[in-house]
Order: sequence, then C-alpha cells, then structure tokens
Amino acid sequence: MKSIDNYNFEGKKAIIRVDFNVPLNDEYKITDSTRIDAAIPTIKKILEKGGAVILMSHLGRPKSGPEEKFSLKHVIPYLSEQLGQEVKFASDCIGEEAESMTSALQNGEVLLLENLRFHKEEKGGDEAFAKKLAGLADVYVNDAFGTAHRAHASTAVIARFFPEEKLFGYIMENEIKNMDKVLEDPRKPFTAILGGAKVSGKVEVIENLIDKVDNLIIGGGMMFTFIKALGGNVGKSLVEEDLIDLANEVIAKAREKDVTLYLPKDTIAASEFDNDAERKQTPSHNIPEGWMGLDIGEEAIKTFSEVIRDSKTILWNGPMGVFEKPNFAKGTKAIAEAIADATEKGAYSLVGGGDSVAAIKQMGLADKISYVSTGGGAMLEYIEGKQLPGVEAIRG
Repeated sequence: MKSIDNYNFEGKKAIIRVDFNVPLNDEYKITDSTRIDAAIPTIKKILEKGGAVILMSHLGRPKSGPEEKFSLKHVIPYLSEQLGQEVKFASDCIGEEAESMTSALQNGEVLLLENLRFHKEEKGGDEAFAKKLAGLADVYVNDAFGTAHRAHASTAVIARFFPEEKLFGYIMENEIKNMDKVLEDPRKPFTAILGGAKVSGKVEVIENLIDKVDNLIIGGGMMFTFIKALGGNVGKSLVEEDLIDLANEVIAKAREKDVTLYLPKDTIAASEFDNDAERKQTPSHNIPEGWMGLDIGEEAIKTFSEVIRDSKTILWNGPMGVFEKPNFAKGTKAIAEAIADATEKGAYSLVGGGDSVAAIKQMGLADKISYVSTGGGAMLEYIEGKQLPGVEAIRG
C-alpha cells in the first residue's frame, strides 16, 4: 500500500483530496467536525515531513456554480485552529489565483481551495479540469474515502497525472486495512448486522457477505420484505414487493451455506409513522392490519445481543428501527451496546453507515468500537466486492 509514511515530502507541494463535506448551520458554523478531524493526522504528517499542503474538497450539492452556503471558506477558522496555524484560502480551485497562491506556497504552509463542485467538470470526471488541479502540485494524496466510489476528477482522474507520485492518506489506508481485515481474514464466529429501510440498497452486500459470515442479522425496515417472503403478515410495514423472490433466494442460500439468518421475532409496531403514535409489541410475522413495525422488540434485542456478544468479528451497517424517533431507537441502541461489549471482550468490530455511526457516537461508544468507517456508500461498495475508482487510481 502506497503510504505517506515512506515518502519524502521535503520541498514538495502535496495536493490532498480531503472530505470536508461537513454540515453547517444557518450561521455557517460546523455542527459535526468528524470528517475534518479525521484528516488532520495526514495533513500534519506531510507538514512535519517538510512539504506544503494544498487541500481540495467538495461541500454539499451546489446546483450551478458558486453558492455562499457551500463555500469552503466557512471551515477555515476551525481548520486553522485544529492545525495550529493560519490556513490560506483560494476563492477558486483552478485559475490564476489558485496558480499564483500555490506557486508562492512555502514548505509548512497550508492552502485550501474553494469547493470543487462549483465546477460541473468535477463530477463529470473531466480530464482537462483534473489536469489543471494536478498542475498545482508535485504529489497527489487521496484521503477522501467517503468519495472513493466516485470516478470524479479529483478522486480518480487526477491520479493519471501522477504516475509515480500518488499515495493514500491515513484515512484511506485505515479504511482499506480495516475492511480487508473483516472481509479477507475474519476471526470466527463472524456476524454481520444489516439494517436500514430497504433491501434494495443492500442486495449485493448480502450476496457477498453470505459466503463469508456465520451469522446474518437483519433488522430495520428491510426485515419486513423477508418476513413477508416467509408468509408473515406485516400490516402496513415497509415492504419491497418486487424483492420478495430475492429475499426467498437469500433465505435458501443461507440455509445452503450453513449461515444462521436471524430475523426479529418481535416488533414494536405503531399506529402511524410518528414518535408519539400509539405503539405495541407484536410478533413480527403477525402485525395487525393498519399498524407498522418501526423497531425490533424485546425478544429480538435479547437474541441479537447474545449472538453479537458471542462473536469474534462483527460488521454493522444500518439501524434496527426508525432510530431518529426516540420511541423507536431502543433496538439500535441495544445493538450498539452489545457490539461495544463484544469488542471489550476481544472481538473485532467495524461499524459504518450514517445512522449506525450516529448511534455509536450519540451513545459515546465510538472509542469502544474497533473501527468506525467514515464512508457509508464507499464502504458498502467495497463490501459488495466492487473496485472503488479512488482506490484503484492509487493502486494502479
């Protein structure tokens, strides 16, 4: 793996693709700095090794050209504070100002370029745009795992202009190492926990994991497609009718591969999709008409927690219920606690995906998990067995 640890940055300008796509409030203040915090070690390492740093990122989804609310200048105060030095800012990522500021950049200095997505060429993977970005630096470092599954100009195409001088930053390196640890050499028993609303986003993940895991736990909205496939009555719970045959195939394949498939035996059902709706515990296969399952029940929590606590390798993606509504967050929290307990007993745990990560952080358990992934979509595609353009561009 091409790492920044064994590269000589002395006197070189390094352009780093970071993921500073952080949430901002109405006053343009950062409300969750996780992604910036994660990039700091890579930036500091390059500065310590005598290099100058040029940072590029996207922020939000600007429609056409610059928008104040998506300007990366809003992250400058926090970034400067974390690095303990002034961070310079170029009001565009290409053009005369970017060129003059990068050429004047001294060793040990940091420059942040304006939002890459103010140019449609970024998402289009435009080669001429990538060449302009590449022309600003001597070496390319990709440390944006969250966008590694996109073949954008700054994540994949730019690497062509650095045939030898291209490296992974610490985030990318750690993500790949930790996912490979789970996928290529898991200690047994290996348990995967999948949740979230829909089966459709996890089909290939399930198909790839079923050859590797001992236990597959399915919760969240996606469980009802499986329960209906088994002949259950799920009321008005979320079901993807067109995937019922596929759910049956997964059930059959699990049996064939000797994988234990766990579906929640009971459910917390609600009269409507509302935190304050009337709710009751009911068997998952017999939800009353007009009611919908919004969390896993007590028996499911007990069973799932026991399986998790007995596991040596754990992968979790997706909540067990409508986690953002407090009355339907109990299942997700219980799973998070069970994973932390298993990790404390020596299991290896990898958690990824927005809601799972949010649950872990909200409960103050992030430091009790072996590895918390920064990239939801990229992590899923890697688990599916797909090649990520941002990874292959560096490896190639």
